[in-house]
Amino acid sequence: MSAVTTIGWIGLGNMGTPMSRRLLSAGYPVAVYNRSPEKAVALREAGATVAASPAALLTAAEVVFLMVSDDQAVRELFTGPEGLLQGAGPKKLLINMSTVSPGVSRELAALSQAQGHTYLDAPVSGSVRQAESGQLVIMVGGEEAGFARAQPLFEHLGKLAQHLGPTGHGNLAKLAMNTLLGFQAQGLAEALLFARQHQLQADDLLTLIANSALGSTFIKLKGEAVLADNYQAAFALKLLAKDLRLAQAEGLATPLAETVVQTFQQAEPALGEEDVIAVLKHLERA
Repeated sequence: MSAVTTIGWIGLGNMGTPMSRRLLSAGYPVAVYNRSPEKAVALREAGATVAASPAALLTAAEVVFLMVSDDQAVRELFTGPEGLLQGAGPKKLLINMSTVSPGVSRELAALSQAQGHTYLDAPVSGSVRQAESGQLVIMVGGEEAGFARAQPLFEHLGKLAQHLGPTGHGNLAKLAMNTLLGFQAQGLAEALLFARQHQLQADDLLTLIANSALGSTFIKLKGEAVLADNYQAAFALKLLAKDLRLAQAEGLATPLAETVVQTFQQAEPALGEEDVIAVLKHLERA
């Protein structure tokens, strides 16, 4: 790579925008692409260039990050008309930070390798606040040489980037972590509903939890959201429902997991755009 790595970024949603902005603020030349071009305006005003297509982005950049919603979206970006793999130039590093299935990562890694590129799956733990502050946890699958090449860039995005093994292992780790996140969200919701049933104050229960071994950043943030009646999505319920389906497809079939998967699938039609802790509202109505 050159002395100053040229960056391409695809996907300017709630996470992709602050993450790409951090690389831009760190002094990297950044080109962006988003299917809805209006989402690129703020980055362009901050100094990024806007590519006309994924193929044009790959031609212009040495390292391309993707942060999009699902398997279908990322596959289309790689293989569709004017997709990434139609771009020019050898030995590009393609870093897919989306939460997708391990299978699609293995498929895209093989296609990338056939054209001389390196593919990493590198999903993240954390939401918008952590993306803005560079405090994400990044879990990486793929070649160790690719991970070493990406590490200086990961340092601007997260507090930890860990290489976990071959392609797909980053995705598997993310599915395991989001399974636990689902357990915690539903568990917190059920505890709060139980407290309400017996006229215990939610803020009192949350204070007790925060000062016990059960306290965590997740419980704190989601508890505060419930107290404020604020269900604006930091991590949308529909995305967790999707991740739980992916985990189930990879063999997740334990009793607690089956219950949580079912709960979030049932909650998704009405509450999918709200935060994961909106599962409380679904359980309240059940």
